[in-house]
Amino acid sequence: MRPSRCLVGWTLDSYTGDPGLIPDAVDSYPFITIKPVQGTNDSSVVSKVSAAAYGYFRDDFQRRFVCKVSRRAPLINRGYYVRWRAVDHCIKLFLQVTAGCNRRQMLSLGAGFDSLYFRLHEEGVLEGVTVFEVDFPNVAQRKAALIRSDPQLKDWKPHLSHNSAGPLYASSEEYRLLGVDVREEGQVQQALSAAGFQWSCPTLLLSEVVLTYMETQESDRVIGWAASHLPESMFVMYEQIRPSDPFGRVMQSHFLKLNSALHALTSYPDLAAQRQRFLSKGWEQCECLDMNQFYLGLVDQQERSRVEALESFDEFEEWHQKCSHYFILTATRGSLATQALLSPPAATPIPPLNPQLAPVALRVFPLPGGGGDPGDPCHVEGLGMASALLEPHLLLVTGGFGRSGREAAVKVMVHDQGCWRLANVEVSADWGARLYHSMTAVPGWGALVFGGRSSPLKPFGDILRVTYDFGQRRESTAPSLTVNVALKEMECSGCLPQPRWRHTATLVRHKGQTLLFVFGGRTQLEPALADVHFLDVQTMHWTEVLVKGSPPIGRHSHSSVAYGDGAVMFGGLGAGGVPLGDTVLLKPTPEGFSWETLPVNPPVAPRYSHSAHVIGDKLVVVGGVWLQTEGVPGVAVIHLSTGASVEYDLDMASIPWPLMLHSFCSELLDPKRSEVMLIGGGGNCFSFGTHLNPRPVTVDLSPVLTQCASSVVVED
Repeated sequence: MRPSRCLVGWTLDSYTGDPGLIPDAVDSYPFITIKPVQGTNDSSVVSKVSAAAYGYFRDDFQRRFVCKVSRRAPLINRGYYVRWRAVDHCIKLFLQVTAGCNRRQMLSLGAGFDSLYFRLHEEGVLEGVTVFEVDFPNVAQRKAALIRSDPQLKDWKPHLSHNSAGPLYASSEEYRLLGVDVREEGQVQQALSAAGFQWSCPTLLLSEVVLTYMETQESDRVIGWAASHLPESMFVMYEQIRPSDPFGRVMQSHFLKLNSALHALTSYPDLAAQRQRFLSKGWEQCECLDMNQFYLGLVDQQERSRVEALESFDEFEEWHQKCSHYFILTATRGSLATQALLSPPAATPIPPLNPQLAPVALRVFPLPGGGGDPGDPCHVEGLGMASALLEPHLLLVTGGFGRSGREAAVKVMVHDQGCWRLANVEVSADWGARLYHSMTAVPGWGALVFGGRSSPLKPFGDILRVTYDFGQRRESTAPSLTVNVALKEMECSGCLPQPRWRHTATLVRHKGQTLLFVFGGRTQLEPALADVHFLDVQTMHWTEVLVKGSPPIGRHSHSSVAYGDGAVMFGGLGAGGVPLGDTVLLKPTPEGFSWETLPVNPPVAPRYSHSAHVIGDKLVVVGGVWLQTEGVPGVAVIHLSTGASVEYDLDMASIPWPLMLHSFCSELLDPKRSEVMLIGGGGNCFSFGTHLNPRPVTVDLSPVLTQCASSVVVED
């Protein structure tokens, strides 16, 4: 049996929290029923404990409210760190601004099992401050029982009194724990007054993912009630935004499955709407930032470097999307109105940018023939895969991360009778599990695979030569069409590049030789590489080639496409964790190559984890992750002769699932190059589950080809 502090029992009929909080002897303690919304508190506490245990922040008290410490994934640890950091930033701002006041208050709405009071008391910052916590009676009763049964908490605060009848379940000079439904303003007001709450005293109200679980009219009433009753106050809220993009749809679906719908999202879907919400409910000033803006703008580089070194991490797309779907808000009234506001950073690496979209959207279609389930003849899913179009009607896909983990699978898609389907594949050797590798088609015989990783601790530096032949005649339409794929690890001479992943490898030409041009990527220790390597594909020798000019900064998850005898690179993620938006040409010279940055007008929004293709003199950039704008990237077209650019939105009405366009690969299909196939993509959506695009889709590029990007006026 677990320690007595865990024996706060409840029935499990609708429990949706973490099993680490479930006592051994549940049936012996039937007096509390956990509602679905209340269960989210339990899961959240376990995640906070995990982040604290791995050094993201210090909190020696949060773990007293769980039965065991469960390790969360690095992505979740980071997510709870930035939440903790943002809320702590605002609390310390309030304490600083009100330092000259004799009495101050904090009112935590829906406090759950948060350890805020204990942590702040240990830090010695609660002089003249009383902390009030309000939550459902069941939650407050459980929390009071845990405090009462824990020797460390009880002995640490010996003057803490308890009341089993409520609504004041625990009380001390600095701390009051009340069990009241936050939606019942009259009851809350009465209970607070009875507990010694001073309505004219400078007050911090704290709401961490609480109001969104209420019906919208109820949460609006709480916001308005607080504004009308607290003339000297600061409201701090941390919640979700952006419900309509693919990540937002997965997020909403997750909470609906938990019977804990996010009600206010549709009425207040973005930062501007949330700000106006508070201003319209009586608050005098309001500022809010999404968590990308907060983390990159208000957390200093030294602290970011400390956090980013705690665990191996390679979920950048998921991290940035999680941060773009949560925000921190401060609203103020009275003398606190100006001083206590969350101040947007004076200089930010992600300045606001809203691309002007072309009047026509590009249509996206699922490949015909199946519903995306594992029995679908075109079921190809996974993130971090690599693809190569070996023939116009033969597409090779390798590796990646799927529902069963890292994939060693090799898949071949063939085009027969007007549609694509998977062929049977016979592989000559074990590929091993790898993702974020490169696979470059070599005309005449197959492809070259370079790099990748099985985990952030195990990158690859090998070169694999891939060849193929058909087990049956290519003209056969039999379902048993077989493609034999042979794999050979090459012995290369010269100065070998260090093992890496998230790099690019592109065929270029120099003095009649075909070279594999490798740029960028990352390693376990180096977040963004800037080295250049050339492999002679005939001799398998890593050769030195002169490259003049100012080289581009280090990056990974960028794109590189053959252009003429050279290449054109775009975007990527830099060492500081900020997406790049530059267009860089590797141009042939008699001696070798030279770097040249192409000025683009209007500037293209920085992004990474996209794909790109050259069609004529146009660079077509598809998908990716960006931070500056609402929504998700569609297609950007950059004219490589003039530098003119056009952004296109994507019409996804024909796609029945959320289409995530990051960590995917793509290939141009038809001879006119007016259609691009997008294969794979998706990822872990924070704690909301993993979403993988279940089958390839195609994007109709005909408007790109018919509407010349050079029609955009570019001033000299």
